[in-house]
Amino acid sequence: MNREGKGAQKKPVHQSMWNGIGLLLLGSSAAEAYVGPGAGIAFFSAFFLVFVGAMLAFVALLFWPVRWLIRGVRRGWRKSGRDRRVERVVIVGLDGMDPELAERFMGEGRLPNLAALGERGCFRRLQTSLPAESPVAWSSFLTGCNPGKHRIYDFLVPNRRQLRPELAAGHVQASPRTLKLGRYRIPLGRPVLSSGRRSRPFWELLGEQGLFSSILRVPLSFPPEKFDGVLLSGMCLPDLRGSQGTYFYFSSDPEEERELKNGLSLRLEREGETARGAIFGPENPLVPGAGEMEIPFAVHRVGGGMELEVEGRRYPLEVGGWTEWVRLAFRPGLGFRMRGLCRFLLLEAEPHFRLYATPLQIDPAHPALPISHPTLYSVYLARKQDAFATLGVAEDLSALNEGVIGEDAFLEQCRTIQGEREEMFFDALAKTRKGLAVCVFDIVDRVQHGFWRFAEGEDSTSGEGGGRHRHAIRDVYEEMDDLVGRVRERLDGDTALLVMSDHGFKGFRRQVDLNAWLRENGYLVVKEESTGEDMLESIDWERTRAYAVGFGGIYLNAAGREARGIVAEDEMAGLKRELAAGLLALCDGEGGERPLVRVYDREEVYRGPYVEEAPDLIAGFRPGYRVAWRAVTGGVGEEVFADNERTWSGDHNFDPAHVPGVLFCDRPLCGGEASIVDIAPTTLELLGVAVPAYMDGKSLAMDEGV
Repeated sequence: MNREGKGAQKKPVHQSMWNGIGLLLLGSSAAEAYVGPGAGIAFFSAFFLVFVGAMLAFVALLFWPVRWLIRGVRRGWRKSGRDRRVERVVIVGLDGMDPELAERFMGEGRLPNLAALGERGCFRRLQTSLPAESPVAWSSFLTGCNPGKHRIYDFLVPNRRQLRPELAAGHVQASPRTLKLGRYRIPLGRPVLSSGRRSRPFWELLGEQGLFSSILRVPLSFPPEKFDGVLLSGMCLPDLRGSQGTYFYFSSDPEEERELKNGLSLRLEREGETARGAIFGPENPLVPGAGEMEIPFAVHRVGGGMELEVEGRRYPLEVGGWTEWVRLAFRPGLGFRMRGLCRFLLLEAEPHFRLYATPLQIDPAHPALPISHPTLYSVYLARKQDAFATLGVAEDLSALNEGVIGEDAFLEQCRTIQGEREEMFFDALAKTRKGLAVCVFDIVDRVQHGFWRFAEGEDSTSGEGGGRHRHAIRDVYEEMDDLVGRVRERLDGDTALLVMSDHGFKGFRRQVDLNAWLRENGYLVVKEESTGEDMLESIDWERTRAYAVGFGGIYLNAAGREARGIVAEDEMAGLKRELAAGLLALCDGEGGERPLVRVYDREEVYRGPYVEEAPDLIAGFRPGYRVAWRAVTGGVGEEVFADNERTWSGDHNFDPAHVPGVLFCDRPLCGGEASIVDIAPTTLELLGVAVPAYMDGKSLAMDEGV
C-alpha cells in the first residue's frame, strides 16, 4: 500500500523532505509536540538504524560480563577522598511543578507528603534557567553550569551556515562508504552520534570516585554517554521514523480531508465490515529510492465488537479504549529487522472507522539505536516489565492539540506512561543501595500544557471534558504527592531525598510574533510574494538585519557568521540596544499591556566557551504572553499579536523570574536563593565528592545537620 497513492493524503513536502537525512534537522511541525518537537525531525539516517540495530545486541551481550567485572574491581579500588554525608541521594524530578500551585494545594491539605518534606527539611523556589524551558533547565541541572558552558540555549536554534532551524540536541555523521550488493547498499563504518550538549553530567564525576548511579529519563541524556551506572534516555530521544514524534490518524470517510502538522493523515480502505490501512516506518535504508517501509493492518467488525489485525496477531478494539503495546518489525531486506511498537486508539466505529496510533516507539527489547547505557539496560527493563514508551516526549500533546484525541484519552495515555516509569524507578531504587538514583516524571508538565484552560475556568462547560477536567492539574499534583510518599517509604536514614522541578507554569493567552514585529519595524524583510513560510524560508537575507527562532531567541544577521550576513561587527552592540528598547516599548493594543518584562543581552547573562553560539538577545515574556507558534519555527505571520486558541493553554516560556521551579529536601539546606545549577554540586557534596571549579552552582548542603 503506497501512502501517497489512491485514497491517501500526502504528507506536506516540508515534512517529507527531511526523512533519511543524517543531521538533526526539523520540519516546520517539529516544534509543535513540545512546542513541541513533532513530525519532521530526522535525528539519524535509516542506514544508522539498520547498522547499529544489527550489531548492538551482539556486542553488548559479548562484553557485558567483562565490563561489569572490570567496573566492580574499579569501584573497589576507587574511594571518595572526602567524607560522605549520606550513602545515597535520590532525586525525583517532577517536570513543570509550579511553586504557587504547590503552596496552594499544600495549604488545602492535599499534598501531605510534600508538606512533610518541607517541614522536616526545606521547601523553596528553585531559580530556573534562561530561557525557562526543559532542555535548557535540565542541561543546567545535570552539568551544574549555565548555558554558556553546556551549549543548550533552546529547543530550536538556527544553523547559521544553512539558514534553517535545527534541534539543539545533537547530530549524526553517517558513514560515507557503502558496499553494493545487487540492489542493496550496506553501510561500511559506524556512524557517529554526538550530543549537542557540552560539559559533563555530574554522575560521571560520581562514577570516577566509585559511586554507581541509576539515571532514568532525564532530558538531554540522549545519546547516552558512558559512565559508571545505568541510564535510560529521555527528552530528545526520537521515534523509529527519526522524528520527535509523528503520530498516525486513519479514517475510512472518503470525504474527510484532514491536514495535520504533527501527524500523518491516512486513509482506511473500507470493504464491508473490514477496513485496511498501513503503518509507515522509516525509509528503506538498504534500497535507495524504495521509499518508506510499511506494515499493513486491518480493522474488523466481529459480532458486536471490533478487532485490529496486524502482523498475524489480533487485538481487541473498543471506542475510546487503548490497545496494549503492539510490536512491529519493518523488514528492509537481507534479514534485517527494525523493530518498533505503538498503541492504537479506536476513535469511531460508526458511521466510519477512525483510528489513532501513537508515534512508533523504538522497541526497548530490540533497540534500533542506543537508547540506554549500557545497551542491555533497556533490554533488561523490557524483559522485566514488557513494552514501554521510549519516545522522548511520549505523551502526545500534538494529537491533543490538533483535536485528534480527546482529553480523556490523553490523560489515560499520560497515566499509563507514568505507571511504566514508576515501575522502572522503584526497580532502580531497590538495586541502587548506594550512590545516586534519579528519575524525571513528565506528567505534571504535560497535563498543565493541555489542561490549564480548565483550571482557569475557560472551557468549563464545553468540549469533550467540560467541567470534568477542571481539577485535572490538581489531581496530578496529588498523584505526585502520593508518589513522593511511596518513595519515602523505601528510603533509610542514610539517604537524602530531593524533589525538584525544572520550572513552573503560567497561563498562555496571547501570541507575540517576534518576526512579524521585526518585519513591521524594518529589521526583517520577506521575499516578494512570500507567505511567511516556516523554517526561515521566506526571509530576504540581503535586506534582513535580525530574525527570531525558538522561544524568545533573537539573532542578528551578522556578517561573517550567518551565511548571508549583513550586520557589521561594529554595528551589533548598537543594533542590540535598539532592538531591546523597541521590544520593551511594545504594547498589546493602544495603551495595552506590555508583553515583555526584560530583554537579555547574551554577553550579560551567559559566560563560558559557547556564548558565541547563543542568541544575541533573549526575550523575557510576561506570563500570559509567549512567542507565536509560527515564529518559533522561523515563520513570519501577518500580525504581531493573536489569541492563543489552541488546547495548549499553559506554558513556562516566560521570563524566568515568573516561573521558578520547586525544591523539596528531607533535611535542611543552606539558606538564601537556590538555583537549578546548585543541584549537581549539592549532590556531589552530600556524597563526598569534590565540586569542580568549572561548575557555576554552589552546594546547598549545610556544614552541620546534613
